[in-house]
Amino acid sequence: MKKIVLSITAIAIASLFVFFKRPAPPKAKDNRPNIVLIMADDLGFSDVGCYGSEIHTPNIDYLASQGIKYTRFYNTSRCCPTRASLLTGLYNQQAGIGNMTDVEDEPGYLGHLSENSVTIAEVLKQAGYHTAMTGKWHVSNTIGQKDPQEQMKWLNHQSYHPTFSPIEQYPTSRGFEKFYGTIWGVVDFFDPFSLVNGTEPVKTVPKNYYHTDAINDTAASYIRQMSKSDKPFFLYVAENAPHWPLMALPEDIAKYKDTYKVGWDSIRAARYRRLVKAGVIDPKKAPLSERVNDKLKWEDNPDKEWDAAAMAVHAAMIDRMDQGIGRIIKALKETGQLENTLIVFLSDNGASNENCTAYGPGFDRPDQTRTGEKIVYDLKKQIIPGKQTSYASIGQRWANVANTPYRYWKAESYEGGVHTPMIAFWPKGITTKKGGVSAQMGHVKDFMATFIEVAKAKYPTEYKGRKVLPSQSKSMVSSFKGKAAEDEVLFNEHFRARYVRAKDWKMVSLSNDTTWRLYRINGDETEINDVAGKYPEKVSQLSSLWHTWAQNNKVYPKPR
Repeated sequence: MKKIVLSITAIAIASLFVFFKRPAPPKAKDNRPNIVLIMADDLGFSDVGCYGSEIHTPNIDYLASQGIKYTRFYNTSRCCPTRASLLTGLYNQQAGIGNMTDVEDEPGYLGHLSENSVTIAEVLKQAGYHTAMTGKWHVSNTIGQKDPQEQMKWLNHQSYHPTFSPIEQYPTSRGFEKFYGTIWGVVDFFDPFSLVNGTEPVKTVPKNYYHTDAINDTAASYIRQMSKSDKPFFLYVAENAPHWPLMALPEDIAKYKDTYKVGWDSIRAARYRRLVKAGVIDPKKAPLSERVNDKLKWEDNPDKEWDAAAMAVHAAMIDRMDQGIGRIIKALKETGQLENTLIVFLSDNGASNENCTAYGPGFDRPDQTRTGEKIVYDLKKQIIPGKQTSYASIGQRWANVANTPYRYWKAESYEGGVHTPMIAFWPKGITTKKGGVSAQMGHVKDFMATFIEVAKAKYPTEYKGRKVLPSQSKSMVSSFKGKAAEDEVLFNEHFRARYVRAKDWKMVSLSNDTTWRLYRINGDETEINDVAGKYPEKVSQLSSLWHTWAQNNKVYPKPR
């Protein structure tokens, strides 16, 4: 009987212990910031309002007014190489995309992200972040159809093939939980080719579809979904605008119908004045360069009407992108996420001088709409651009304007090709003066280290059993606090265009010219005064530096 009483007593004591046991402490709130990376496509250095433009971009300007504008930030001069570098924290050849997305039998030119690279999404997902992406992927091998006629039918949405690149190269195979966008590069903005949701092809789009709206509205939707979780999120918004073809909504084009009738030089001069006034440009260090290899005056231009209309469409595409970014900001605000979200905005390269009409249909360019309407590649500038049935681009002269005050354009290593506007916004994390201008040097590969630092993540040495290349990324977080970090030495190579930038010097050559040209870049930011003849020893030193980098970074053909 005594034993039974003791057992009952023990049970009672144990029950009391359980009853009065202190509850487990609540799980600590994850206060790491959300990260939203927004990248425009072929946007020139001066193409948004806070960087001197006449284009209406109040939402991008808001981010700048409450954040930081950077004046020395670099890309790799073209769409897919920049995306590869940005995503991996490596130079683009190390990441596998030295040229474009064609398969080449060289480790730096695989045409897709290297298996030994790791993406920001993969790193942050492993660190407890939700990950999502909308827009343009363009870092996987583009699989075409062997039969040219079948390829054209596919581009025209008149034939169906379910995959646009190997599935293992899709965003959802490289760390993104959600993806809505295009796998290839060029798109018809009213009915894009290679559009997928996750890995599932989107076979049809609504009648009133416009791709820039779809990218941004889906991004806003992802924010609302991910904000319900207690985990932070990383969202990559890869805009297609304002890459050609020039296609925009009539109401947006109407805003700019008269804006560009004053011509190239008037718009360029006005942009320059605003850049100086905003403190983005120091006129002593960056005088306005002459238009490249072009003496045609606007008043002598036989195509004034067409050219003014083309730039109006370019402006309309940027305006519509800004409207969508406004909806992304609104979603962050309404979900209570805005204060602790790091938003970064930039462009993948300088504005494009390409004449896309000269390419004609083929590879990624259709010759008909889905319903069979003929698409015109108008070399004679007789059809005003803007509609789905016209493939056109702004061309060299307006590209020069878009890249004010710099020389050259997309695909070249001069500042007009590689110098991007860049804005960082993070109310809770940026402590330097709001609306300030930072001369901190940076490069698209530096987002990896920057995001890892703010996310308290770790760059891996291995990922899913694969050895990962050492990061080449450098954090820019110190600039959020107004502290200057030492300039890194930067390099580039793309289709033989190349540069090396080290301290006060930049040495550069064009894609069609083997000649190195040397500039005292910190005092000659618009690359006007070539001093290579005056400093042959510096040319030799920097050339050696570039060749060493090229050899170490899988650049081929063998560096000249």
